[in-house]
Amino acid sequence: MLHPDAIMGGWERYQNKDINNDILISYGYGDGGGGPTRAMLETSRRMAKGVKGIPLVRQAFARTYFDALKEMVAGSKRLPVWEGEFYFEYHRGTYTSMARNKRSNRKAEMKLMDLELLSVMAQEIVDYPAQALDGLWKTVLLNQFHDILPGSAIKEVYEVTKEEYAAIMEQMEGLVAQRIHALVKAGDGITVFNTTGHVRDDVVRLGDADACALADADGNIWPVQQTADGPVAYVEGLPSKGYKTFGKISEVGKVEAPFTLADETHLETPYYSVSFDDKGMLTGLYDKENDRQVLQDGGRGNLLRMYEDKPMNFDNWDIDIYHTEKYWDAEEVASMQWTEKGPVRAALEIERRVSNSCIRQKIYFYANMRRIDFETWVDWRERQHLLKVHFPVAVHTDQATFDIQFGNLTRKVHTNTSWDAARFESCGQKWIDLSEGHYGVSLLNDCKYGHSVRDGNMAVTLIKSGIEPNPAADQEEHFFTYSLYPHAEGWQEAATVAKAYDLNQPVYALPGGVCGESCSVAAVDKANVIIETIKRAEDGDGMIVRLYESENAYTKASLSWGMHVSAAESCNLLEEKETELPVEGRRISVVLKPYEIVTIRIRG
Repeated sequence: MLHPDAIMGGWERYQNKDINNDILISYGYGDGGGGPTRAMLETSRRMAKGVKGIPLVRQAFARTYFDALKEMVAGSKRLPVWEGEFYFEYHRGTYTSMARNKRSNRKAEMKLMDLELLSVMAQEIVDYPAQALDGLWKTVLLNQFHDILPGSAIKEVYEVTKEEYAAIMEQMEGLVAQRIHALVKAGDGITVFNTTGHVRDDVVRLGDADACALADADGNIWPVQQTADGPVAYVEGLPSKGYKTFGKISEVGKVEAPFTLADETHLETPYYSVSFDDKGMLTGLYDKENDRQVLQDGGRGNLLRMYEDKPMNFDNWDIDIYHTEKYWDAEEVASMQWTEKGPVRAALEIERRVSNSCIRQKIYFYANMRRIDFETWVDWRERQHLLKVHFPVAVHTDQATFDIQFGNLTRKVHTNTSWDAARFESCGQKWIDLSEGHYGVSLLNDCKYGHSVRDGNMAVTLIKSGIEPNPAADQEEHFFTYSLYPHAEGWQEAATVAKAYDLNQPVYALPGGVCGESCSVAAVDKANVIIETIKRAEDGDGMIVRLYESENAYTKASLSWGMHVSAAESCNLLEEKETELPVEGRRISVVLKPYEIVTIRIRG
């Protein structure tokens, strides 16, 4: 409001009067500014003539103001510099509202990266789908507009996006399948594709493969476990951004499951001694390798808690600090049974009821992986309630690390100041981590963004069902997976970044190929350098590789390219040339500053 009260309020709040005496006032009606009224303009004319006790007002273009500001303060030793993020103490609910939309966005982003890579790999056999990719990306990006992605739009918007995401997912799956089938040669093996940028060991869903075990060219044998969802196997050495073919073994001797059930509430795995209470909550998680209890004494892990969520304003936008004062734990267990116990994994299935809603989980413990997965389906029928999952871990630290796009940042998790207390809900992408001197716990997810950490209690906000402006927000079925990953040392040594990519980009497996065949389009020799995107250049001239540094470390790295390289250059994000890069054979030398994003154009 362009009014003396607003002018005085802005001037009194301005904290840098010692080095500058001009402030910029944006005014007018409308979300984001605009729409000045006649009364405001008349008030401005009066204040421009001078009103005792009120700063003089003048009308000018914003560029004029910023040019004058630069001339006034540039080079000033008293100019304050802010280090770190601008944490916005508001609209914390937008990390979670309309979970289905956020899940669709995450899955679409990951599937598009997979499709771009596979299209590069198969471009000699199947045409590169440049036009289709352009259209798919534009739909995904359009739906990242606010208020669509934050979950703060009206109901009709999400009826449209549901259809759009379903259509683009069907199109992407068709294009991916076409390229995978083109790449897999004739043979009686099973070919497994790894679209992440690191060598990977993981559990593979084998579809309808009829094998008792898989074998690699080095003679390693990996048993296949039959499950209700189809056969699965753990395999090692999947090449970065590539594939590897395993042989099928039709007969093997009996393979003992490395899991022991002392009773229905106690499981021994190669990594953990696990205890549950009669409500299906984790009451003990003893890490055998590191000789320590993961959970706090008396704490319950995987505690699903429903909170009353009635913010003062902006229902689907906000979570207010007092939401923790009224809650209900999801303790009613309709069923709980062990449904798998084989050479690859053990699975506990639990169905819970809370209020009008139903929660079903499959909790997976693995024979060869430290990760514990919580595959979850929820039929949510609540209004103005949110659902969180809690893990109170025995880790001593005053800060947590949160994944952000192309990097990560740390936030204090105490309440020493009002600023610290305000961070009761924070945004993270694929993972958060709490680590002390030589031990830590990461909490991974495949489509969630809201997190909270207090007193070692790590939590992910799973569902928020506000009623304004969409009265039916989140009252539907939800599908998501989160994973607990205890580890030695910090998240850097534990490769948490890679583990989170593994969860978000499952491998593809297809019958065919000859055992021993393998391919790697791109690999990098430093674990802290993450290869994200591989695609054809927008102008069709060469291939683009986008990578970033993930551990705040200046790094000299060598990028190995799986095809002929005649030249390589670093580019900006618009793929415009900046500098030539040294090339030796198929290896490209690149230097990355801490958290730097680097885009490379490679010509064959």
